[in-house]
Amino acid sequence: MKSKLAQLDTALYFAVFTPSPTHWWRIIALGLSKSGNGGLYVLLALLCAVFLEQLGQLFALTTVLAFAMERPIYFYVKNRIARVRPCDCFAQKALLTPSDKFSLPSGHSAGAWLFATCLSEHLPILSIPLVMWAIGVSLSRVVVGVHYPLDVIVGALMGVGCASLAIGIVGTL
Repeated sequence: MKSKLAQLDTALYFAVFTPSPTHWWRIIALGLSKSGNGGLYVLLALLCAVFLEQLGQLFALTTVLAFAMERPIYFYVKNRIARVRPCDCFAQKALLTPSDKFSLPSGHSAGAWLFATCLSEHLPILSIPLVMWAIGVSLSRVVVGVHYPLDVIVGALMGVGCASLAIGIVGTL
């Protein structure tokens, strides 16, 4: 018997996920989801380090440290919990093929929130658009059918937590 939390999570998943790939919000969600792929973070951190001098270098250092903490935690938790993705549990087909087997936590959400938190610390003027983007990446993972809402919430908390810890460590250097 499913717990109340799992039932609520599944109900929320079906409230957000719609199987038709032609809805405009699913096309936007697919783009947002892809913008949360890992390669973008490396490129932007390098560009900031080169073009924003000391500020960019601090941002790049903070981001690398945050990801160095987040990635091992992410892989451990994901493989330990081993929650099956909704696209593998139900008859609905996801809009994209996930890069791995399990769903909790969402790595895209963790990465987006980590990156948004680190960059907001160094360029606070970008905080609102960065938070909106991180919300979009997180929500997109449910809309495209590869995560439950709880997966993206846990990923977001993990990303913000690791970023905050890295910001604190770099701030003491």
